[in-house]
Amino acid sequence: AEKAAQQKKEQSRSKCRKARRRHLHLVAEFNRRQRKNIWLETHIWHAKRFHMVKKWGYCLGNSPTEKCYRACYRAMTKHCLLQDLSYYCCLELTGKEDELLKQLARVCSMDAGLTFEEVCCLSGRFEGCLDLYRADCYPEAMLGPVTFIWKPRDGSANRQLWIWLHPALKQDILQELKAIFQCSEPGGICVPDPVTPPLQEENQKAAAQSLGKRRREDKEGEKAVPLKKIIGDGTRDPLQACSWLSPATGVVISDRSMEILRYRLIGPGAHRVLTATLTPAALQTV
Repeated sequence: AEKAAQQKKEQSRSKCRKARRRHLHLVAEFNRRQRKNIWLETHIWHAKRFHMVKKWGYCLGNSPTEKCYRACYRAMTKHCLLQDLSYYCCLELTGKEDELLKQLARVCSMDAGLTFEEVCCLSGRFEGCLDLYRADCYPEAMLGPVTFIWKPRDGSANRQLWIWLHPALKQDILQELKAIFQCSEPGGICVPDPVTPPLQEENQKAAAQSLGKRRREDKEGEKAVPLKKIIGDGTRDPLQACSWLSPATGVVISDRSMEILRYRLIGPGAHRVLTATLTPAALQTV
């Protein structure tokens, strides 16, 4: 009788909605659901209002569940509309400016329009867009369109360049960049080690183990896969290298996908929203 009462008590606890909605349990559950498709930072907001689709290793909002097309059009023409483009991949190139421009000139052409050497873009004030091709193959073997922005000069010899591209084009463009810069040695593996208090870490482990145990008992049995922390993005395996160094040119290529969030503001009120949201930092000189 005592054993039956104890089992009944454990079942009632597992079905309690308040226990399931605790923060630690929710985080463990969200990590479990991101094993195949990564969520954006705004996923929960979109999941309540949009039909979600799974593309390019991400879970993205495709179409709204309500009839809000007129509201979106009104926001774009009179106010401001925000789009989450964080699923776009970011490749960071760091090295000497002359070496970067010399090799990047092989994958673009002035006959097609803008290049990486444009003066207004090279200063870091504006963002540029262009089409990339295979090295020395213009006008054939096109890879796809990209956008780029240079980090403003800070007095050092090295420059930093961010190239934003669609996740469907990432692997081809990344392989081409590694080939022209002769990057063959992995510079590191993106496995972050978050610093958490010991007590909080123990609570997280206990919550993950209890949730994983309940999942195994309810659905999958002994073949259940234990919970794991999601690292990386939808286009890269968590255990693959995310940085490549060129011994010949000294250029470093880093994969910054899902490390930098990207939003697009459309409408005449975009500048007003930015000025009201962002506050310039006060520079202190010693």
